[in-house]
Amino acid sequence: MIKLNYQNADKSIIGEENGLDIDAEFSNYKEQIANIIGDLNKRKDKPGQWLQWMNLGYSEETLWYVKEYASMVEGRFENILVLGIGGSALGGMAVTEALLKPYWNYLSDEQRNGLPRLFFLDNIDPDTITGLLSFLDLKKTLVNVITKSGSTAETMSQFMIVKNILEQELGADYRYNVVATTDKKTGILRQIAEQEGYKTFVVPDDVGGRFSVFSAVGLLPFALVGLDVDEIVNGIKDMDLALKNTDIRENIAAQNALIHYLMDTKKGKNLSVMMPYSSKLKYVSDWYVQLWAESLGKNKDKNGNDVHIGPTPIKALGATDQHSQIQLYNEGPNDKVINFIRVGEFDNNLEIPPIFEYTGIGYLGGKTVNQLLNAEADATRVVLADYQRPNVTITLDRVDGYNVAQLLYMLEIQTAIAGELYNVDAFNQPGVEQAKNYTYALMGRKGYEESAQVLKEKMAVS
Repeated sequence: MIKLNYQNADKSIIGEENGLDIDAEFSNYKEQIANIIGDLNKRKDKPGQWLQWMNLGYSEETLWYVKEYASMVEGRFENILVLGIGGSALGGMAVTEALLKPYWNYLSDEQRNGLPRLFFLDNIDPDTITGLLSFLDLKKTLVNVITKSGSTAETMSQFMIVKNILEQELGADYRYNVVATTDKKTGILRQIAEQEGYKTFVVPDDVGGRFSVFSAVGLLPFALVGLDVDEIVNGIKDMDLALKNTDIRENIAAQNALIHYLMDTKKGKNLSVMMPYSSKLKYVSDWYVQLWAESLGKNKDKNGNDVHIGPTPIKALGATDQHSQIQLYNEGPNDKVINFIRVGEFDNNLEIPPIFEYTGIGYLGGKTVNQLLNAEADATRVVLADYQRPNVTITLDRVDGYNVAQLLYMLEIQTAIAGELYNVDAFNQPGVEQAKNYTYALMGRKGYEESAQVLKEKMAVS
């Protein structure tokens, strides 16, 4: 199981002004945390609670269909192109970047064991889209379009462009190059898929996009590029069992949620930095930023009170960002909690040659890059503590499907618990929806004419 070390957030290490009496706080919040965990697990099967993501590790039917489809299309496509934005892409990017061989798309077919290259088109920058489509042979590409509502403007505009090219090149057979992941019954993409004859997978009800990585949203792309989805699911299930424990002293998600909540509300540290010391985990930080920001940044609590709360997440990468951010973290405003992710065993052991002994860098010879990277991680967390900056360390034995699944699921549960501590709805995003509605209005969608007029007046003023 992954581990959490929170000693550098304790007042015994970083002082009373910036640290917590963690043992005392665990005792103070023991009953509340137990109630929160118990309540989440009681509510997860109830419609409308948006907690069905807690059941995704047990969806044997989805797992079977995903593996069956991946087997059916094996060897047919040179590329997988995922169209999606936000939660429809970030989880997939985080897991595949972690688990595929580095530089996957640059490897030869032989080096990829005949498996397809994988591309995520997660934005609507016209230069990026044009650049990708200029070299990607869509006739040899399986396009996975992901949007539950089917009305996501970014994703559907991408799909309209890609579909148009596919149909021109393949005629009616283009539909065999498309697989849609969307709502089971309703929505524009569901309607199109049934009319055009696409293979479809389901985004389950009561699963928000940022919590959907272990549904077909993520599992399908994982299976298509040969990842062991059974190993991933086993990681989820084992972590879920561990996090059902209502004792905060035995539940790492509850521990980290409470530490972040108290650091924010008691110590004024409302920035949460996610800093893995592994390039393979780089996109876990991107995924965490959406998870934490959309879930906890709210202007009203569950009682309707104006609160305008939420810790701000920041992404970083060790050791790269030691050279760009740590100076600020050490000597700038003491308003952050830094989450380090440390890897015990890397896939490769890379030795530094024993050369240049006569220079000041000779000490590196005979050591490994593995040792250097983890020394950087340990040194950074200690020096932050020296500066009285709170930090916690999450340790994975290794970067594999089992451990990465545990990490992401732990952070999902941590987020849900934090939402309850803040007394906000962690599963809605009204601020995002308003921006979507304004976009619809500006682009001329029917039913938004009044909003369009108001927007034009506001834009003219500004």
